[in-house]
Amino acid sequence: MPTITVITVTYQAGHELGRTAESVLAQDYAHVEHLIIDGASTDDTLTVAAAYKQRSDQAGNGHTVRIVSERDRGIYDAMNKGLALATGDYVVFMNAGDRLHSPHTLTEVAALVGDEGRRAAIVYGDTDVVDDEGRRLYRRRLTPPEVLTWRSFRNGMRVCHQSFYAATALCRDIHYDLQYRFSADVDWCIRVMKAAEKAGMPIVNAHQTLTDYLEEGQTTRNHRASLRERFRVMAHHYGLPVTIVMHAWFALRQLVKKGKN
Repeated sequence: MPTITVITVTYQAGHELGRTAESVLAQDYAHVEHLIIDGASTDDTLTVAAAYKQRSDQAGNGHTVRIVSERDRGIYDAMNKGLALATGDYVVFMNAGDRLHSPHTLTEVAALVGDEGRRAAIVYGDTDVVDDEGRRLYRRRLTPPEVLTWRSFRNGMRVCHQSFYAATALCRDIHYDLQYRFSADVDWCIRVMKAAEKAGMPIVNAHQTLTDYLEEGQTTRNHRASLRERFRVMAHHYGLPVTIVMHAWFALRQLVKKGKN
């Protein structure tokens, strides 16, 4: 059975980390590696992480928890560190506060990757948005397409980063581009999908919700800067004319929506 590496990047995340840790601890799948990549937090993040590791070790569930804490150059630098340390066959990034949707999520993802002769490059699924108490608010607005390719993101990030499981052998050397502060995850997912197409590896739709995503995040707090950066990412991958047309269409839809309201 494939090992799945869950990578959680933290900084001053003592309040949020527990929920993510609990959702990993509750998984009924044994072949799990959980990497907590911390940016030298000074709150109780490391205390929470250490207590979680102790509980996981004592549970005898087959999970391995590893904690690394050192200064970094931001979230995407930390994600690159996680990729370099991952030993699992697949990786998924779960921010502190995000949760695996059910105790069976990793079992269900592992069942979809295929046999060793034709392993999936990516397994993807849907996402629910939750509040700080873990209560479901709504289904993520951009829903996954039935068939996902690198071209799918022309219409926006159709799959949430936390619901995007990638084969480690395919993506380990595809680093997050540190020139982006808010949208390197979009760029990374596109490049991983391009690599999957080049390698002739399948991208598999899980047809289920995989993640409970915490509503307030860094991109939400820096919405305008994130949009500008995302425009740059799209123009790089899809060309400036296509990107302008797609953004104009999005703006028109927003105006129509406001008019109806």
